[in-house]
Amino acid sequence: MATRKLRLGVLASGGGTNLQSIIDNCQEQKIDAEIVLVLCNNPDARALERAEKADLPHLCINHRDFSDRQSFDQAVVAALREADVELVVLAGFMRIISEVFLEAFPQRIINIHPALLPAFPGLHVQRKALEYGARFSGCTVHLVDNGIDTGPIILQAVVPIFADDDEASLSARILEQEHIIYSQAIQLFAEDRIQIVGRQVKISGAKATDETLVNPTF
Repeated sequence: MATRKLRLGVLASGGGTNLQSIIDNCQEQKIDAEIVLVLCNNPDARALERAEKADLPHLCINHRDFSDRQSFDQAVVAALREADVELVVLAGFMRIISEVFLEAFPQRIINIHPALLPAFPGLHVQRKALEYGARFSGCTVHLVDNGIDTGPIILQAVVPIFADDDEASLSARILEQEHIIYSQAIQLFAEDRIQIVGRQVKISGAKATDETLVNPTF
């Protein structure tokens, strides 16, 4: 009997590298999920090309065609509902999520952020980590709420910052980890292992690592 697949709606605005990693993992059956809609707000987004190449349903709803944010959000939600989306995955979607989204998909919208939240929310986070002299950075998969990168944390990956790092090199290493943990988080939803208790995400069967990291070493 075939395993039921979680129905994903992926929202993107740009290049879509995280989208591509999810496409690859779905095709290779590494996650029990299927992308039923790729939706972009930018008609020039390369994510649309990636979806077309993978023969996935895709749609552009240009936010510039709407007079206000609520009307745009309502159009996007309608498209997601028409595709019978169960989990909304933000993959570089450069729009603030409104109450329209949150009410339509309560605790079913996830995002990946290239920093170890709650440190460095917002934009240009690798630059900020370097400017602050942080020794570690990384990425965070989190549930989306009505704040900016403030939702409950699902998974994190830690990336050390090297003395010779610049914004580009640090970003590239973080992106490698994004491609790993985003699909892992989707699989947790597919396996129904996620429980939200207040601000905490409880994952059935999860074990915490006991490895301590120190950077730099001497």
